[in-house]
Amino acid sequence: MMSSPTHSHPSSLSAFDLRAAARRAMLDNGFTPDVPAAVQAEVAHASDQASSSDAARARDLRQLPWSSIDNDSSLDLDQLEVAESLENGDVRVRVAIADVDATVVKGSATDQFAAANSTSVYTGVVTFPMLPDRLSTDLTSLKQDSARASVIIEFVVESDGTIRSHDVYLGVVTNRAKLAYNNVGAWLEGQGTLAPAGTPEIQQQLRLQDSVAQRLRAVRAKAGALDLDTIEAESVVRPDQTVDIQLVPKTRASRLIEDFMIAANVAMAQFLDAHGSPSIRRIVRTPERWDRIVALAATVGETLPAQPDAAVLSAFLVKRRAADPDHFPDLSLSVVKLIGPGVYALHTPGGDDAGHFGLATHDYTHSTAPNRRYADLVTQRLLKAVLAGTPSPYSNDELSQIAQHCTEREDAARKVERQVRKDAAAVSMASHVGQTFNAIVTGVTPKGTFVRVVAPPVEGRVMRGEQGLDVGDKVSVTLLSTNPARGFIDFGVTR
Repeated sequence: MMSSPTHSHPSSLSAFDLRAAARRAMLDNGFTPDVPAAVQAEVAHASDQASSSDAARARDLRQLPWSSIDNDSSLDLDQLEVAESLENGDVRVRVAIADVDATVVKGSATDQFAAANSTSVYTGVVTFPMLPDRLSTDLTSLKQDSARASVIIEFVVESDGTIRSHDVYLGVVTNRAKLAYNNVGAWLEGQGTLAPAGTPEIQQQLRLQDSVAQRLRAVRAKAGALDLDTIEAESVVRPDQTVDIQLVPKTRASRLIEDFMIAANVAMAQFLDAHGSPSIRRIVRTPERWDRIVALAATVGETLPAQPDAAVLSAFLVKRRAADPDHFPDLSLSVVKLIGPGVYALHTPGGDDAGHFGLATHDYTHSTAPNRRYADLVTQRLLKAVLAGTPSPYSNDELSQIAQHCTEREDAARKVERQVRKDAAAVSMASHVGQTFNAIVTGVTPKGTFVRVVAPPVEGRVMRGEQGLDVGDKVSVTLLSTNPARGFIDFGVTR
């Protein structure tokens, strides 16, 4: 979760307790927000030592200039990167993933707790980690200056951005520099200096990694991957108990990490498939509301085909970003809503699934965030079975059930995060009743019509004048009322 405020409207928290509201939202959506006693006892005696068999197979890569890029405040570090120039302009990229399985034993109390919640939940007000802090921010975190057991996903990128080969194996790494999205992103754009951890060697690494990331992105774009730029917002409670609603922009550094993450997850999916292992794939199906995407394109004079086509949609989005960058985030948000969320699904070796529409690939799993997502931890165990030459630790039926549960829990986590954002937004907007705002329609459902205000970036329901509106429409709305206890922000369309 990246955070960099670009707009905020602070307001007093008063008597409304957002942290208590966040915990209630967790309970209401079937999560266990508190770490059970059995898990606490288990974690108190946990060790970061890999098993003897894993340690024997691990390559010592501690000498390489690894670094991490994440949020300023993040301590649950899952991923490191390092790049190496080869002949003919090729570059070898290694992505190190925290070996969470080395500490969280399958079937243990900690594993069962993680499986039940399936994901960390980031509300902006309080974080509910999938794994207790002693693990996720310490023993299983790739924190700076600590040797850590890791899964290494390696791939060679040719000068034209094509991935020539890939491999996956175990290793031991040390994070040389804990870096942050905002600082690195600005530095890559030629603004400011790199944080103190950015030594000359790390600076050279980041330049090389940024160059390779752009190659990878260009190849994905040609294949039809969607380059979206939605406006995300998060709520923050300040020490003085004021509430801010902040924008979360993408940076050049966050795109770099995204590019490497996508390449690593594709490599993992293909590696498991090539070695005859079942896996849990991440699928984004063809959008059911393609007709509405076609209609949105028509409003700006563009024609899309009647049938869904990722490559054509990608080209349209690139064109619109260049033509109208100020409103491109609004278009991106509409497209994201109309495509719909992804799901987890069982994939059997050689099988053909729906693929990932947004990334224009049929081979995609989640493997790069095992501290934060249970599906990634399961993938790690499947990989270790392949490397050890042992049977899969899960049956296909078990993997299918895990995939379904992870999808359901991810949906529930979005509901919690959305509810807390609504609660915080209602607090922050309470003093703005009667004011008029520019907004975009983000949802039209049987439950109502919903809009997102451009500034401040808050969402609410249209209670008056919603007839005839659809996703993507731009409207002027007046704030009618707020109710922090229920997270309600009600608007009326201004005609």
